Amino acid sequence: MVYISEAHPTDLWQMQSNVKEGVLFRNPATSQDREAVANSCVRKLHIEMPALIDSIDNRVEQDYTAWPDRLYLIDANGRIQFKSAAGPFGFEPKQLAAAIALLRVP
Repeated sequence: MVYISEAHPTDLWQMQSNVKEGVLFRNPATSQDREAVANSCVRKLHIEMPALIDSIDNRVEQDYTAWPDRLYLIDANGRIQFKSAAGPFGFEPKQLAAAIALLRVP
């Protein structure tokens, strides 16, 4: 998982659902701010997989067209084996699971 720019920060595009769920973060201005928000999200959402943090210049987000979220499967050689449609409504985790299963076939 790579944490990219905050999709609905309080100072830019706050959604009522975020207010209801207590997901209230300002848009990070520094790498340290982004790290703090990402760490909070990982804890609050009980994310158990390793999480990386995009740089404040949003390089990963731009290179992978990752906003607001997207699923990728990258093989051991660094090649993209699966890319979902933009989320959260454009992808299905089952499609990623199927791609993983295909990659495991000898």
